[in-house]
Amino acid sequence: MALLKKLIKFEEALNTLLNLAKPINEVEELPIIKAYQRVLAEDIVSPFDIPFYPRASMDGYAVKASDTFFASPRNNVVLKYKGRLRTGEVKNLRVNKGECVAVATGAPLPPGSDAVVMLEFTELEGRRVKIKKPVYPGESVSLPGEDIEKGEKVLRKGEMLTASKIGVLAALGKTKVKVYRKPRVKILPTGEEIVPPGQPLKKGKIYDINSYTIFTLIIESGGIPFLSPSLPDKKEIIEGSLKETQNVDVLIFIGGTSVGEKDLIPEVLSKHGKIYFHGVQTKPGKPFLCGEIEEKIILGLPGYPASCLIIGYVFLKPFLKKMAHLPYEEKTVWVKMGENVYSPLGRHQFLTVKIEGDKAYPVFKESGDITSISQAQGIVHVPENQEIIEKGEKVKVYLF
Repeated sequence: MALLKKLIKFEEALNTLLNLAKPINEVEELPIIKAYQRVLAEDIVSPFDIPFYPRASMDGYAVKASDTFFASPRNNVVLKYKGRLRTGEVKNLRVNKGECVAVATGAPLPPGSDAVVMLEFTELEGRRVKIKKPVYPGESVSLPGEDIEKGEKVLRKGEMLTASKIGVLAALGKTKVKVYRKPRVKILPTGEEIVPPGQPLKKGKIYDINSYTIFTLIIESGGIPFLSPSLPDKKEIIEGSLKETQNVDVLIFIGGTSVGEKDLIPEVLSKHGKIYFHGVQTKPGKPFLCGEIEEKIILGLPGYPASCLIIGYVFLKPFLKKMAHLPYEEKTVWVKMGENVYSPLGRHQFLTVKIEGDKAYPVFKESGDITSISQAQGIVHVPENQEIIEKGEKVKVYLF
């Protein structure tokens, strides 16, 4: 077994990776119903006012405000009832002095009226309406352009489409929208011992965990994953897989990046492409690899499940989010360490923790144990020059 030739620091590895992450500027047009959490590739300008016409913002009676100025609970103003306008109705009803029209929320304001008296301050008696409160001009009325004005830039290129922003698109009558294409990522698990879930598990074999955790993380990070069957540790097969980059932006090998006899990825990649780094001063995840072939980024993640997913969270997620034009904001919380924790000097440790009350407790077992991360709520970064975190010491937890 050989040794990794050169380990680079965590910060250097992350910066290298983010510098290699080129945002994808290809554009595709989607129905707005399928555009949730996609990133706009165009500015959206309103072609008309919203509301398009004056409308009632409350159920009540459309009136001339001046008719109500002397109304009070004791001295009601009585107006003539002329009819009713429901939402979406258009009728030839005009409000003259001393008259009113019943309106539902969203109904067009009848010509001649300039305010709405809320229903709870009125009383209908036959063809007469008692007004018990004065209103001012424009009260309970939505004017044209009050929400959105014609020509207003309502959404900007680069914004992520949320439910409310898709609602804005619908309000403008749009059925389709231009968005940036998502990064396409191919997952290539390696190792003859890997078996897909659902198949009989024979002695010496293990179920494929990493493909499914990384597949899900890619979706969470704004990418589109493609999963290949596990590759045997054979040089010619690994070489052939490096040619499968035509329709993807990133290739991710899982396993095969360490220094054992069957760890062939570094050798093959150095022959056919370039390696930016192989080996990071971290625990776990030391054999993490980053390279390039035919202008496509190649990543090599560790084969142990906990290591693989932790490296995925720390490196892969911000890398893909940058490619997808998505914001990357790490949510953190400060808590006290619930027990003494010892860390190896010279390696930046990603300590998985669970939070109980105002304390964090380590849950990391071994790099091969998926429970090391499935029970965790976040990661504490322990610098390479820190040997101990004492019980009660405040730590920043980067939440998953």
